[in-house]
Amino acid sequence: MLALRLTRSAHTAVQVRRLLVTAASAGTGFLLLSTLGHALGHSDPASSALRLAWCAVPLAATVYFAIAVARTDPGTRPRPGLSAIGLGPVRLMAVSAATTALSCALGSLLALLVFLHLRGDLTALPSDGATADYLATGRPLPLPAALTLLALVPLSASAAVAVALRPREPAAGAARAGRTYGRFGAYRRTAVRESFGAYGRFGKHLGAAARGRRTAAAAPEREDTAEEAPGTAAGTTGGTEPADAGTTVPFTPPSGLPWGIAVLAVGLAVEALASRTGGGGAPGDRPSALLGLALTAVGLALAGPGLTHLCGRLLQTARPGALRLLAGRVLMTEATRVGRPLGVVCAVLSAAYAMASLHDREDAPAGPLVMLGVLVVAGCTTATLLTAAVEARQARAGTTAALRRLGAATGTLRRAAALRAGVLLALFGPLTLVVAELSAWPLAR
Repeated sequence: MLALRLTRSAHTAVQVRRLLVTAASAGTGFLLLSTLGHALGHSDPASSALRLAWCAVPLAATVYFAIAVARTDPGTRPRPGLSAIGLGPVRLMAVSAATTALSCALGSLLALLVFLHLRGDLTALPSDGATADYLATGRPLPLPAALTLLALVPLSASAAVAVALRPREPAAGAARAGRTYGRFGAYRRTAVRESFGAYGRFGKHLGAAARGRRTAAAAPEREDTAEEAPGTAAGTTGGTEPADAGTTVPFTPPSGLPWGIAVLAVGLAVEALASRTGGGGAPGDRPSALLGLALTAVGLALAGPGLTHLCGRLLQTARPGALRLLAGRVLMTEATRVGRPLGVVCAVLSAAYAMASLHDREDAPAGPLVMLGVLVVAGCTTATLLTAAVEARQARAGTTAALRRLGAATGTLRRAAALRAGVLLALFGPLTLVVAELSAWPLAR
C-alpha cells in the first residue's frame, strides 16, 4: 500500500521513468512469450533454446534500467527523521523493490494482452503471415509456462533493486576509530574520553615545566595516534576536528580499465579465431564468434569508468583554467556513476553494428522480433545513461549551489557541462567505431 501511495504521488519525471520501465518490461515479456510460441509451433528444441538464450540480453538491459530508475527515485531516498516513523533504510529498500515489481508486472501484463490479441484468443481475428511463426496460432497456450516466463522480469528487477539499494554498513574499524579524545574532551590525544576531574588532577596544567613535560610526552602519543588514524595530520592541534579515518581520497581512478582492455582484447582474439575456424553459417551456428562478441561488449562496459576518469585527467593537463578544471574534476568524481552506463551504450552500439553485418546477408534475415530486441536493448541502455546523468546532477546539487553562492555564473556551469559531453563524445565515439569495425570484420567473413 505504501508503494502504491508513493507511486501515485511521485513527480512527473519520476512517473515517466517508471512508464519507460513498464514499456521495457512489456517488450522483454513479449520476446519471452514469442519463444514459447516458437517452441509450441516447432519440434526443434535447440532452436527454441537459442531464442530463449537471446532473450537474456534484453532481460539484462531491462533490469539494468530498472536499477537506474530506482536509484533516482526521490520518494524512496533515505532522509533524516524517516526512521522515527518506521521508514528506515531497509523499509525504503523494500518499497523501492515493490515499486519496481509493480512497474514490471504491469509491463508483463501488457505483453500478455498483446500476445493473446495477436494470437486471436481475445478476438476472433488472429494475425496471419510471418507472425504465425512465433504466435503458435491455433494451438493451446500453456498458462503456467507463460506466467513463469512473464514473472522473470518482475522478480529479477525487484531482486536486483533490493541488492543494489541494500543498506551498507561502514567498514569495521575504519569510521569509528577516527575520532580520539584527550584532556577535557579535546581531540587528537587518546582514544579514551577522560573525565572533567582529570583535567586539573595533580596540577599538571600549571607551570611551564609541566607544560614542557606534557608536550614531550604527547609527541610519541601523537605518532601512535597518527598511525592508528592515517587520515589525520600529525601536526593537528587540539580544538580542530580531524578528518574521519574512513574518508577516501577523492578522485581515485577506477580499477576496471586494465580488466576492460584485457577482456576487450580477448574478445577480439576469439572473434578472429572463430572467423578462421568456422566461417559462414548463421549466428546461432557460430557460438565462438558470439562469445567473442559478448566478451568485446563486456570489455567496453568494464573500461567505461576508467576511460571517463582519463577524460577528466586530460582536461586538467597543460595549465588548465577554471572551466577545464571544473569540468575535469566533475568527470573524475562521476567516473563510475556515468562511465559505466556510457561504456554499456558503446558496447551495445558496437555489438549492434557487428550484428547488422550478419543480418545484411541472405542467410540471416532480420525479423520483427530481432528489431524489437534491438529496440529494447538500445532504448534501455540509452535511457539508463540519461538516468545516470540525472542521478549525477542530483548528487552534485549541493556543490552547484555552493558555486552559485560563491558567484559562479550559470553560463559557466553550462559551458562546463557542454565541455564534459564534448570530451566524452570525442573519446567514446571513435572508440566505438573502431571496436565495431574490428568486431564486424571477422564475423562477416
